[in-house]
Amino acid sequence: MARSDSQSQTTAADKRISQPKRSSYYRWKTWFPLLLITPAIIIILLVVAYPMVYSVYISFTPYNLLRPDTTLVFSVDTMFRNYERLLGNKVFWRSVLNTVIFLAVTVNLSFLIALALSQLMARVTRGQGIMRTLLMIPMMFAPVLVGFQFAWFFNATVGLVNNALLGLGIIQQPKAWLVDVPSGMISIMIASIWMNVPMLTIILLAGTLSLPREVFEAAEVDGAPAWQRFRHITMPLLRPFTLIALTVLSLDVARAYDIVRIMTGGGPANRTEMIWTYAGRLAERDSQYGLASAMSMVGVVLGVLFTLYLFRQLIKSRVVY
Repeated sequence: MARSDSQSQTTAADKRISQPKRSSYYRWKTWFPLLLITPAIIIILLVVAYPMVYSVYISFTPYNLLRPDTTLVFSVDTMFRNYERLLGNKVFWRSVLNTVIFLAVTVNLSFLIALALSQLMARVTRGQGIMRTLLMIPMMFAPVLVGFQFAWFFNATVGLVNNALLGLGIIQQPKAWLVDVPSGMISIMIASIWMNVPMLTIILLAGTLSLPREVFEAAEVDGAPAWQRFRHITMPLLRPFTLIALTVLSLDVARAYDIVRIMTGGGPANRTEMIWTYAGRLAERDSQYGLASAMSMVGVVLGVLFTLYLFRQLIKSRVVY
């Protein structure tokens, strides 16, 4: 009896000794990952969060770079003056229309081309690695380099496009592609499509290769034609990958500042002006940082709403295999 009492006391003592060690271990296990990501959080706050909050504040002030004291001018009565000015700005509405047209055409054509390429590459049995490598070449170019490249392609005097068309006899005199309407916008769209199709193709190709083969084999045994298999099996199963790719592509295309700035500069006469290029022009040329920030906030809100819509569609389209 005395022996059992001594054993129970020893066990209780061991539990009291091991309990602090266990609790400290779990506490350290909880906080250690947070300590690891703390530098990244600090960098994100300094590089992303602070500029964003400051831009929101600037958009409610008449801040002008040539008058630094205007950044402190904040009044409840006049805080929406920049947004009211945007409503009456014809160039702003033209830039919004150009951005919508540019987004609609570029995203849809990029998706169709990428979908066709991904389906063709998925059926390739030899050399698929080489084709993927070649496909990734446009992704290695910075948007600034792509802008210079296509600005030279569509140059009115020494451009590759004019020289090729003149040599083939399709046109009789050089055409100013980047100045005429609507060829200026079309030229920018072609450059953007060339740069964005590889990324979209890789995403769709990865989704296509991950689809279950049993479903396609069963449909083929039942005698379903290739078009019906693609329409009723491939496209529904690819929907999550499609929405992710379209979300990334839309956000990337909507910020097409570099290509537009290099190729046309938003001109001539604001015919190829986008939201971001016009906001940059207001900030750099006119020093109207308050108005430019308000325009940027409008673009950010539209981008966020569009992204939320795509993510809602993505959640609805989740497929359980």
